[in-house]
Amino acid sequence: MDFIWDDGGRAASGYVGLTGDCVTRAIAIATGACYRDVYEKLGKASEKSPRDGVQTDIAAIYLADRDWRRTLGFERPFFVEDLPSGIIIVHLSKANERAQHFCTLIDHVVHDTWDPSDDDGYIVKSYWASTTAQYDTASSERNRSSSSSDSQDRTQEEFDKILDRLRKLDRTASNSGSTEGEKHNALRMMQSLMLRHNLSRDDIIDEANLDHVQFTRIACPVNGRRACNWEKNLAWYVTRIILPTTQWFSSTKGHRTLFWFYGPRADVQNAIALFRELLLTIATSAHLQFRSHTRGSGASYAEGYVQGLPQSCIDSHTIPEQAMGERALIHSRTMTLQSAAKHWLDFECNIKLTTSYSTGRDQFDESAASRGRLDGSKHEVVVPAAQLRIGNKQ
Repeated sequence: MDFIWDDGGRAASGYVGLTGDCVTRAIAIATGACYRDVYEKLGKASEKSPRDGVQTDIAAIYLADRDWRRTLGFERPFFVEDLPSGIIIVHLSKANERAQHFCTLIDHVVHDTWDPSDDDGYIVKSYWASTTAQYDTASSERNRSSSSSDSQDRTQEEFDKILDRLRKLDRTASNSGSTEGEKHNALRMMQSLMLRHNLSRDDIIDEANLDHVQFTRIACPVNGRRACNWEKNLAWYVTRIILPTTQWFSSTKGHRTLFWFYGPRADVQNAIALFRELLLTIATSAHLQFRSHTRGSGASYAEGYVQGLPQSCIDSHTIPEQAMGERALIHSRTMTLQSAAKHWLDFECNIKLTTSYSTGRDQFDESAASRGRLDGSKHEVVVPAAQLRIGNKQ
C-alpha cells in the first residue's frame, strides 16, 4: 500500500519534541493551511494546548466552519480503497480500546508520519470531505521552510551552524556506509570543533537535540502468519549490525506477518529497503538449491546464510584506547536514539511492545546451513540510499 510520510509542516513551523498532534497534522495536510495557524486555532478553541490531542467535537466544529462535510463511518474496518477518492480526513479508532487517530487520505494514499492502514483492528468512526479542497504540493504552505526569527542574533546563528556541522560529522561517524577511515576523520574533526568552541558531547545528543529527529514506522509484509526463524534473524541483523539506530518488531495481519521497522525516518527507509533486498536474495537462493525457504534443508540454508553475512565487528582487544572511546560515543548516541524511538512508538502510535519466545525447528540440515554460511559470507551488504560521505559533492 502506498504511503507518503508527511508531518503537516510541524518541523518547518519550528515545533519540536514528541507529541500526539495527529488532529492538527491531518487538518494541516488536508487543508494546506500552515501548521502553526491550525495549531493555534485548535488550541484556542480547546482552551488548552493541542500537543496532546484535540477532542473530536472541537475538530468537527473547526472543519464544519470551513465547509468540510462529515460522514459517519459506521465502525467498519479501515480499508483505504473503501473510502472516497480525493482529499479526506479520517477519524479512526480501535474496538474496545481508547486508541484514537486522525489521518489524511489523498486519492487513497495515506499522508502521515506512519501508516495506520497496516495496523490490524482500526475501524472508521467518521470522515470529512470538502468539494473545494485541492492538494497542491507546489503551493502548500507546510512544504515551505519557515523563516528564522528576525530577533535571532548573529552569534546564535553561528552557534547553530557549528552544532549542525557537528551533527553531520556525527552521522557520518555512525553511518555503516562510511569507511573506517572516514569514521575516524569525522570523529577527529568533531573532537577538534568541540575543543575549539568549548562544546561537549551532550550538546549533540541531549534530549533537546533529539527533539528534532523525525521518527516513523514502516511495515514489510511477509507471506505466512508464522515467520521463519531466519526472517527474524535477518531483521535482527539489519537493525543491530547494519543500522543500529533502527529497531524492529513483528505482528500479524490476515495471512501475513508484518515486520515493522521504526526509528529515524531516513534510517527506517534504508532498513526496509535492505531487509527486502536480502529477504528476496536469500529466499531465491534457497529455492534454487533446495526448492524451499520455509522448511527442511531450504530453511536451514537460509538460516546459515544470515549467520554468514558480514558482521562488521572488530576484536576489541585490537582497538586502540582512543578508538574505543570514539566507539563508546557512537554507542551512546545510538542508545539515546533507540530510547527516544520507543517512547515515540508508545506516545504517538499507542504501541507497547512485549517479548515472546518460540521454539526452534525439530529438523536441521547442518550441511545446508554450512553452504548457506559460505554464500552469506560472500554477500557484499550495501545500504540503499546511504547518506553522502564527507568530501562527496551534493
